[in-house]
Amino acid sequence: MTPRKHQRGVAAVEFGILIIPLTLMLFGLTEYGRAIYQYNTLVKATRDATRYLTTVAPGNGWGAASCLARYGNTTCSGDVLAFGLTPGMVEICDATNCAATHAVVDTGQGSVNLVTVTISGYQFQSLINFPLAGLSVGAPNITFADISNTMRQAL
Repeated sequence: MTPRKHQRGVAAVEFGILIIPLTLMLFGLTEYGRAIYQYNTLVKATRDATRYLTTVAPGNGWGAASCLARYGNTTCSGDVLAFGLTPGMVEICDATNCAATHAVVDTGQGSVNLVTVTISGYQFQSLINFPLAGLSVGAPNITFADISNTMRQAL
């Protein structure tokens, strides 16, 4: 036999060995990208809700701000921005309900009222998660740290 006949099919075997880890890496990268995308969506949602609250008087507009944080609009219509985002995860603080931390602060040249919108306890749900022999195989679910935004509110 010639050496060429001994090499027949080696590339297919090497490809078969490498395709599994390469596929897992590809799925891992896409899931990581989705997690970053959802985190960024929640950051922008808290920013929009906080910005909305800066235009209304303290104690007003909480329902619309909560809708902005969850749905991206003030009417709570359409799909939720991030799967699994519930109303209990959105917290709104201003001088009327979190007076200890958001009281009207005297700056020496006037006073400032702060408003904060926080999304806490949100857990990213991976698409690649399946049971295999009693074990959960796939990307882990990630619980994001509190996403919060604070701005000055109209008095």
